[in-house]
Amino acid sequence: MGIVELPNLPIIQAAPLEFFVDVAREEHCRYATEICAEMESSAKVRGTGIAKRKPEYIEQKMRDGKAVIALSTDGRFAGFCYIETWSGKKFVANSGLIVAPEFRKYGLATRLKRRVFELSRELFPDAKIFGITTSHAVMKINTELGYVPVPFSEITDDDTFWNGCSSCPNYDILSRTQRKMCLCTGMLYDPNEPRNVDEEFLAQLQQHPPDNEPPRPPIDLIDNF
Repeated sequence: MGIVELPNLPIIQAAPLEFFVDVAREEHCRYATEICAEMESSAKVRGTGIAKRKPEYIEQKMRDGKAVIALSTDGRFAGFCYIETWSGKKFVANSGLIVAPEFRKYGLATRLKRRVFELSRELFPDAKIFGITTSHAVMKINTELGYVPVPFSEITDDDTFWNGCSSCPNYDILSRTQRKMCLCTGMLYDPNEPRNVDEEFLAQLQQHPPDNEPPRPPIDLIDNF
């Protein structure tokens, strides 16, 4: 029996993934349960103590216009981040940064961080924006946005904020040093003292690219709160 030659069929290429990244609204509340589940799951993978949030809490952030969501063009949840205020709104933290596993490596963490940073400046133009993290990826993004590394004494002294660290495996270090230091790096953006990008610090981060880190979701440790 001879060989049957098949006609050349056209190669169908999948359309590149595109995403919507912007302020979350009332209509996005239907994703709240999925967001909470992903936060908890990613916390376990990373091995950090991240305070659980109920869907109702996430929904309220959306209704208040204090959250940013990422969705694929076909409506699938892709990422999330929200805003918290501390010390009488003198300080702002961008919390709950999460990217769904199937949508990592698309630069969504950077897009979410940039948009929630812009939103923080719009809503609280006089507030200092801060974060604490062990992630080189997050430190690099923060540095590009104008954050600088600072001692913990320069960020909020709000007890509620620091108590949120109690579920972290490294909390004993923070306690023993009277909140002066831990494994995290404190980072701060001060609108009253805008600074140029810290090129030296950024260069240090470039020497340790995220791909050299152990596999883990791109979560800022500020997610504790």
